[in-house]
Amino acid sequence: MASIKLAHVTKAFGAKAAVNDISLDVSDGEFLVLLGPSGCGKSTLLRMLAGLEKVSSGEIHLDQRRVDTLPPSARDMAFVFQSYALYPHMTVRRNITFPLIMRQFRWWFHLPLLGGWAKRRIERSPAVRDLVERTARTLALTEMLDRHPRTLSGGQRQRVALGRAMVRQPEVFLMDEPLSNLDAKLRTAMRAEIIKLHREVGGTFVYVTHDQIEAMTMGTRIALMRDGVVQQFGAPREIYANPANAYVARFIGTPPMNLLEARIAPDGMVQVGPLALPLPVQLAGIAAQPALLGVRPSALTLARHATDATLSGQVVLVEHIGAESIISIKLADARTAHRDEGAAPDEIMVAEPGYSALRAGDPVRIGLDLRDAVLFAPDGSQRLTARPAASLAVAA
Repeated sequence: MASIKLAHVTKAFGAKAAVNDISLDVSDGEFLVLLGPSGCGKSTLLRMLAGLEKVSSGEIHLDQRRVDTLPPSARDMAFVFQSYALYPHMTVRRNITFPLIMRQFRWWFHLPLLGGWAKRRIERSPAVRDLVERTARTLALTEMLDRHPRTLSGGQRQRVALGRAMVRQPEVFLMDEPLSNLDAKLRTAMRAEIIKLHREVGGTFVYVTHDQIEAMTMGTRIALMRDGVVQQFGAPREIYANPANAYVARFIGTPPMNLLEARIAPDGMVQVGPLALPLPVQLAGIAAQPALLGVRPSALTLARHATDATLSGQVVLVEHIGAESIISIKLADARTAHRDEGAAPDEIMVAEPGYSALRAGDPVRIGLDLRDAVLFAPDGSQRLTARPAASLAVAA
């Protein structure tokens, strides 16, 4: 196992910084997930860890050893690619064995007869055969060792790619969106296998994905990135419950958090449209000011009849997804502040258990439960927190 330390790591392509001044500490045996949308710099950061991209500035340390100046072969890291990157002319056994052959590579391995004999000798040695077969058993590949990649399914090919990484027994496993080419059911199964692999192998994993469900279920900690900058670094539950800014709040959670324009009053109430509600204990003491109120869809309730403690709206869309229904509602008397692409203005989402009988066009009233609500600055750049003397601070 190994710890990883990134100190002010930057990668620039011309005038554009793909990764901008990132500092992270990853402990031995952690499962770190680099999460973010396409183009945020997460794969570039992973490739810098592997040595496939040069660092423009900053340092990368593996345990106490600086590695950003070393070639990939000297870093003791195994890389699992998105596209599997298997050798189609080799059997599964030879694909898994290949890193062990390359450890003993000599120039004359290129000679057809002599090189072929040397590679077979390594492959058939007791130590290598035992390691390959143990790895195959772990990944349920024993019956496929003599098959070629073209005869395997996507999930089986991904297991071969994992086996090729495992057999090296590296200090760090690096994975670049390894499940993105699989269908939804297979992704779920492979997700469980990788979690199990991490538990059994005990190594340090760095995993890149744009899928927040993968990040929340697999990672011990998540680094959520945007435009080359880490927006928040922490445990999945911490990021979900205490998002550092509005971007994090909207990115983590399915469906995403609703953001409503609000105003904190001097009397400790929060005004949302015509509705005035008392702030919960964790938010009491924040100074009077405009703000964004963040409320998860599961914290909203629907009613057909008007009350003093509800907002009015009209159903736009109802999505039935089995255990719950996701209902999109156009607000009539309050404004939303969703700044991400694709979010309809003044629409909120409500998650209701079971099968909803509502239909598009139905008028509804929405009640807000603020027990787990969060408040952000009006521009969404930081979370507002209550501190002694009613001070405002950016959440860590």
